[in-house]
Amino acid sequence: MTIEATDSAPPPETPPTRREQILATAAELFAARGFHGVSVADLGAACGISGPALYKHFVSKDAVLAEMLVSISQELLTVGEQRVAQSADAPGAIGALVEWHIDFALRHRPLIVVQDRDWQSLPSEARERVRALQREYVDLWAGQLRRVHAELDQDGARAMAHAAFGLINSTPHSGLLPDLPMHDLLRQMALGALGVPDAR
Repeated sequence: MTIEATDSAPPPETPPTRREQILATAAELFAARGFHGVSVADLGAACGISGPALYKHFVSKDAVLAEMLVSISQELLTVGEQRVAQSADAPGAIGALVEWHIDFALRHRPLIVVQDRDWQSLPSEARERVRALQREYVDLWAGQLRRVHAELDQDGARAMAHAAFGLINSTPHSGLLPDLPMHDLLRQMALGALGVPDAR
């Protein structure tokens, strides 16, 4: 007689694909040296493949940067929308957005650096896509801020959101604390700047 276990272990995490590994490695290299300071050969060597083999996954180094920055902009927006939808009210939604953005910034320091410094190196089509996604993300925050602060117009709410991003995105340059206390500090400061009480 076979006895089945009632508790099952969580499913193992899916290992990253080669494409995802290349993007992660490229983010580290671009953050350390700048986009123009990294060659295809450098990137291939860091990934354990030859430079020409890289072209099996991406048509060019520009395509690596484009997918990197478009994908993070899409992820910020998609998860941000999910957090807002799951929140009971506007203050809770802002708290959830702050929590999400801090988590992202602390986990993806190299991407924050690359986004800030190598934006102008994006191909024009990718730059417009990133702009569009980022406008949607800003407006997601602005909509919730206007529900909390009735006196805010859309431009003021967008400015407030951008100010919060600047505070949180400073972590790659100034984050001298371990991640957990840094997370708590950023949450406290961001919510204070946005005029939203910390519900935790």
